[in-house]
Amino acid sequence: MATFVHSLFKSHRQLTLENLALRQQLAMLKSSVKRLHVSPADRLFWILFSKYVDGWRTMLHALHPDTVVRWHREGFRRYWTWKSRRQRAGRPPVDKEIRKLIRQMQSANVGWGAPRIHGELLKLGIDISQATVSKYMVRL
Repeated sequence: MATFVHSLFKSHRQLTLENLALRQQLAMLKSSVKRLHVSPADRLFWILFSKYVDGWRTMLHALHPDTVVRWHREGFRRYWTWKSRRQRAGRPPVDKEIRKLIRQMQSANVGWGAPRIHGELLKLGIDISQATVSKYMVRL
């Protein structure tokens, strides 16, 4: 009875959000047999719900509010671990096709050196240094 009287003074938006939260919890409870199974979609729902709805803790009955906070922190931690992962050090490797092209250009044009082959590769839109071209040329 007290809940009914209290709900009379809530706004329509608040009642709609509470209804949405209760429906989500009911769907979670129906999908689990013995133990409550929370899918990744359910976790995402509750994380977003907690972020954008004031008073979300009072609407949550099937889970402990600290669990949702823990999921949010865990997701935040995983995101930044992924974002700050170690990048590959050094220069990017030269593709096999480019190395093969350098050797083909050298064998087809015997008089060409590294500067000329480098210039031709730049004309083709291949960004590579002259030192790298000379590194991959066949020594005669």
